[in-house]
Amino acid sequence: MNVLNENMTEADVENVLLCFPHQPDSCPRAHRFLALKVAVYVLLLATILMTVFGNLLVIITISHFKQLHSPTNLIVLSLALVDCLLGCLIMPFSMVRWLERCWFLGDVFCKIHSSLDMTLSIVSILHLSLVSIDRYLAICEPLSYRMRVTNGTVAICIAFIWLFSLTFSFGVILSEVNITGLENLLILSSCVGNCALIYNKESGFILSFVAFFIPGAIMISLYLKIFHVVRQQAKVMSERATVRRTSCEMNVQSSEQRERKAAKTLGIIMGIFLLCWLPFFIVTLTDPFQNFSTPLDVFDALVWFGYLNSTLNPLVYGFFYPRFQSAFKIIISKYVLRLSNANRLVL
Repeated sequence: MNVLNENMTEADVENVLLCFPHQPDSCPRAHRFLALKVAVYVLLLATILMTVFGNLLVIITISHFKQLHSPTNLIVLSLALVDCLLGCLIMPFSMVRWLERCWFLGDVFCKIHSSLDMTLSIVSILHLSLVSIDRYLAICEPLSYRMRVTNGTVAICIAFIWLFSLTFSFGVILSEVNITGLENLLILSSCVGNCALIYNKESGFILSFVAFFIPGAIMISLYLKIFHVVRQQAKVMSERATVRRTSCEMNVQSSEQRERKAAKTLGIIMGIFLLCWLPFFIVTLTDPFQNFSTPLDVFDALVWFGYLNSTLNPLVYGFFYPRFQSAFKIIISKYVLRLSNANRLVL
């Protein structure tokens, strides 16, 4: 026998199911099995911690070792900073909003959060495009690479990415151009504690192409070009193979092997990017044409699948870049675990 249930009035039961029990126009709270809710909270918290600390490790590693101070790693450093901010400023609030189906922080912060969410996601995606451009120039145009790609040019590109993303995202959300023509739908779903970000047909189309399909097309086309060049280089090297090699030839081969490995890693990064973000942007593009029939839980799950891209980026560097592997080992052994033999490790 549950004494609490016997003593509760019908109004009390209704209040328990609301985001704000004392407001009659409050949004209803999500009904979820407790075990499932706890399990998802644990999973999402683990994802957030991996995102923050994984990218923080990349930031510390590149900042600490002068050997890693290069234009390419400046892009990686900036990408890690963006992904770390996403993990700190966006993902915790999105977690509560999804699982509780409530927004407890007011309309103003809802708009700020939505704008920052869009900004950081676009900045992260455009950084991946910048990485592919950098690798294309390094592998396909090596003679002019050092003259064209400097820390200054990379910094200018990063500043442009931030300026464009901030202007686009805050412009869309604050002007409410994304909800033009959806007034009737918004009135029906209006309640205190709602912070759903929806897009009409026009804004969904523009967002999908600006944030995903155009950068994705750039990445795919450049990677195919890189793959073609690397295959040609491998063919030439096999034809030149001899029993005895000079030290100069060995250095050239070693350099080309590094570039081939970099091309392979770029392909993995591109594959993860497409896998994580493609479902979300397909739904964003098509949902307005289907009268917004996608369930909220499905939409939020796809958002988090996109966030997962920021979680996996530092793992790619840790697993596939030997210098990052060595640097991570030194940082963790010397400064986290404080092992006595950490000083013997070299980059």
